[in-house]
Amino acid sequence: MNQALRDALAEAGMTATSLARRVDVAVKTVERWLADAGRAPHPDTRMRVAEVLGVSAESLWPQAVKSAIKLGHDREIVATYPFRNLCPTSVWAGLLDGARKRITMAGYTSYFLWQDHPRIADRLKAKAAAGCEIRFLLGDPDAEMTRQREELEGVPLTVSTRIQITLDQLAKMGPTPGVEARFSDSPAHLSQSVFVFDDQLLYTPHIGDGLGHESPLFHLRRLEDDGLYDRFAQHVDVLWGRGRPVPIVGGGS
Repeated sequence: MNQALRDALAEAGMTATSLARRVDVAVKTVERWLADAGRAPHPDTRMRVAEVLGVSAESLWPQAVKSAIKLGHDREIVATYPFRNLCPTSVWAGLLDGARKRITMAGYTSYFLWQDHPRIADRLKAKAAAGCEIRFLLGDPDAEMTRQREELEGVPLTVSTRIQITLDQLAKMGPTPGVEARFSDSPAHLSQSVFVFDDQLLYTPHIGDGLGHESPLFHLRRLEDDGLYDRFAQHVDVLWGRGRPVPIVGGGS
């Protein structure tokens, strides 16, 4: 049996059922992990289990992790998904809940966050109150670049409408110290989204005329200076520095 996994479950006060629910797998799958120490989940699932239990994946499945060790720059790649909506909501939730210092939502609209994560506004306010810096970098709903993107997509839920959904949700939060929003006019922002959670991030390059959820997603974890994580995080910082404050969001520095 996998005694390390059993001990981690007990320490976290969780059951096979609650763990299965958090990482989006069947209960029978978790029971098989517990029964056989040699049976390990796929790498992205290993990372989700480790994040939920607050331990390292290596401590739960040392042989599987050892055999999958990467030595090059790609070792910062935690997981990849051909479509953004294939990344489980549990991954997003784990990153949101685990962040302590910095959350930056640099999606052009970021509207899906409010649909996929109930009570996210309360969670963000609690994070800000605990000292976490929360930033939203959005496209300008009135910009010509936004209008052109709307014509390209040709969908009823337009880009400007999706931006407005996020603006409305931020306005409902009220003035919140530690929460800031800015508009970006950069084409580099429109063509790619980056969501930063302390030393991890999710990156989506937007392909063709498809919506964000139809584009690939890369999950990165910072392991070295000037690696993949740093390159994308620095890209976001540059865009943020060039952004214009959104007046309806209070509490920014």
